Amino acid sequence: MELSKNFVPSEAENKWTSIWKGKKYFNSNPDSRKAFTVVIPPPNVTGVLHMGHTLNETVQDILVRRARMSGFNACWVPGSDHASIATEAKVVQMLKEKGIDKNTLSREEFLKYAFEWKEKYGGIIYNQIERLGCSVDWDRVTFTMDDHYYKAVIKVFVDLYKKGLVYRGARMIHWDPAAQTALSDEEVEYKDIQGKLYHVKYKIVDSDNYLTVATSRPETIMGDVALCVNPTDERYKHLHGKKVIVPLINREIPVIFDEYIDISFGTGVLKVTPAHDINDYNIGLKHNLEIIDTLNPNGTLSEAAQIFVGMDRFAARKKIVEELAKENLLIKEEEYPTRLGYSQRSGAVVEPRISTQWFLKMQELAEPALKAVTEGNIKIHPGDKFLATYKHWLENVKDWCISRQLWWGQQIPAWYDDKGNVFVAETEEEALQLSIVNSQLTNNNAKLTRDNDVLDTWFSSWLWPMEVFNGISNPNNEELKYYYPTSVLVTGQDIIFFWVARMVMAGLEYEKTIPFHDVYFTGMVRDKQGRKMSKSLGNSPDLLNLIDTYGADAVRFGIMISSPAGNDLLFDEAALEQGRNFNNKLWNALKLVKMWEEKIDNGQLKIENDFSITWFESRLNEVKNEVAQLHAQFRLSEGLKTIYSLIWDDFCSWYLEWVKPNFGENISKEIFDKTVFFFEELLQLLHPYMPFITEEIYHLLKEQKEDLCVKQFDSIGNSDKKILQQGELLKTIISSIRDVRNKNNVKPKETIVLQIQTENKNSYISILSILQKQINAESIGFTDVSIDNNVVVNLEKDKFFIQLNQQIDKEALKNDLLKDLEYQQKFLDSVLKKLSNERFVQNAKPEIVAIEKKKQSDAEARIKTIKESLASL
Repeated sequence: MELSKNFVPSEAENKWTSIWKGKKYFNSNPDSRKAFTVVIPPPNVTGVLHMGHTLNETVQDILVRRARMSGFNACWVPGSDHASIATEAKVVQMLKEKGIDKNTLSREEFLKYAFEWKEKYGGIIYNQIERLGCSVDWDRVTFTMDDHYYKAVIKVFVDLYKKGLVYRGARMIHWDPAAQTALSDEEVEYKDIQGKLYHVKYKIVDSDNYLTVATSRPETIMGDVALCVNPTDERYKHLHGKKVIVPLINREIPVIFDEYIDISFGTGVLKVTPAHDINDYNIGLKHNLEIIDTLNPNGTLSEAAQIFVGMDRFAARKKIVEELAKENLLIKEEEYPTRLGYSQRSGAVVEPRISTQWFLKMQELAEPALKAVTEGNIKIHPGDKFLATYKHWLENVKDWCISRQLWWGQQIPAWYDDKGNVFVAETEEEALQLSIVNSQLTNNNAKLTRDNDVLDTWFSSWLWPMEVFNGISNPNNEELKYYYPTSVLVTGQDIIFFWVARMVMAGLEYEKTIPFHDVYFTGMVRDKQGRKMSKSLGNSPDLLNLIDTYGADAVRFGIMISSPAGNDLLFDEAALEQGRNFNNKLWNALKLVKMWEEKIDNGQLKIENDFSITWFESRLNEVKNEVAQLHAQFRLSEGLKTIYSLIWDDFCSWYLEWVKPNFGENISKEIFDKTVFFFEELLQLLHPYMPFITEEIYHLLKEQKEDLCVKQFDSIGNSDKKILQQGELLKTIISSIRDVRNKNNVKPKETIVLQIQTENKNSYISILSILQKQINAESIGFTDVSIDNNVVVNLEKDKFFIQLNQQIDKEALKNDLLKDLEYQQKFLDSVLKKLSNERFVQNAKPEIVAIEKKKQSDAEARIKTIKESLASL
């Protein structure tokens, strides 16, 4: 068959996606093999894969494909998350565009629209996962609002309530005015900004004097219920029993005393607004102060504010500052650095708000989750970077606010009677029975009202590794026993608290064992300027466009080659271009080998250059071992670089050149078959990284009995260090002599004569035929003495005398030798400096010191050889 000029990714992608799915290679069922289980971090159902997801899914696929090819029963479960806040916001926006206000709908009507939205847009992300080549089990797709999953979440809530870990109470919580819902501490992102401090006068009652208060939030002045000073502050001791007037609304409030106040900060006077600041709230509780909430849930000023009612909080801030200035109550404004909390979901500035919410006690759950990691049952990669973060959060964990004021999600299974009693149960019928028993009612007509709120999205996704196998809804089932705990979790570092730590808690609570053995944290994908990728910056490329342009394999290559474990990576499309070039390099190697099929000599041709086979076999085994070790350490990027170098340099640039038959000559069948075998081995090694091109070339090389994606790795053979050293020597000699030919403008067809001066002739015997062919030498011999009027190349202690069929430029040759001498001398000086450092010699490992001493002796040998060459000139 005739091969296309370059590899055409789309054809191979469509073809192999269809074949793999048709043969159900990626479907998993329990059997006698050991399971290798991965659960996909469920992306938002209405979202699209951004570059962070792309990295994450690629890493997972590499691990899963390699496990499948290593004898494991690989099971990769796909799915998506209902993402309460994000999805509800999108559905509300969609309704708005249709002229429908959410508030005019019943809960059932809204949920109908939400599920329609999910059906319409929820499949986009699955299509992207498939286009990327991810080998997931499509029969196991799970959604966190599936019936079984919904029931599992409700079951866990009820169980934790019965255990006394879930409770309801009024607390100061984080409030998102845009989404109009409570947030957990972890859903608030803090940013350093330049804020403003406004110095405001508070007139002392029955006095012409005033107190100065510095506030960053003048829009909350109307909620002030006291001014507070430190009892040891001499400036304000005379104010005992005094009152001041709240600016603009003229309400009298007391001056109180509390040691919480820092005398040295600002004016030493704090305005106490319990409804809008956690510290003020705590002071208010201590001093039994009134709470005046001046903000509505949507961030506008409430009736309690008295002025600018209904105006947005930030617009009101400007108006209030203007009014204060107008009434001569504003002394000054000054800028100061501060940190402000933003909702991770909506981006709105978060408000502290006193609200009745549901909470989960975390301390009891956190202790075993911390122990699981510190005792090494769960290994974090890279551990040095993220272990401390994990420990710090669990050691300082606070109760988790798990209720959200939304409709999209699992509705809290709590019912209230008309007396305000709460009954928590999995169904309304069970709640009704509880109400009858607890209230000692005599009839069954008690009316119960269900809690309107839903549970935090993370309260469902913390059950993910268990419930994808129905572990909560159907405990101790056979699939759960086989696949759980999962093998490895691959996720982003930004959800250590939201998800990773909580899954460990849930797993230990409900299965009494860890949910995964290893956690691999990918780095943050940034643009080449180091900025976080976002839609607003326009620097987040469309994944499907990238796949259409470069091919899925090139996208996978590009993102992995730039991705050192756990570190942020700078995404540049140049890496995808490199991936596409690598595709074409492989494709050209295929075309070259296929051309040789017509030149196979069946048995007549003797093998002369068997060193090339012995060397590449050793090199292949060496790399196989390296890659296995790198994978065990989750250093996947380094693994790809190692394979890339083996294919591009060792196989294509060296091995294929060494075994290529001369023009018009045949190739022995043994060498051809070995070359095809090596090519197959390389494709198998590369397959987890670049599945489509490897599968395609594998089948084009020759007729195969099985597909590459399920071909099992053979045990790794030995590599011969001596052969590998000879191979490196051969490559260095060829490169050096080619350099001489180029510098002296010797045409490729012109021959040279080479004489080698060495103390170890045996090390050259096996490589002479390849060397002669590669440098186009008329002859190669050995000499015991220096030869005049030849170009000299120095390698370690050996000299190579090259006789050119033209006049030698002795001056140019001398200059080259002098440059080399200067370089070698500087290198030797740097090594000697290190070895003369007593601290280095005493503290370094013996093998490190030995390496430096070897560098010294090699450099000294090279310098001696160069000086002899210069003398001969």
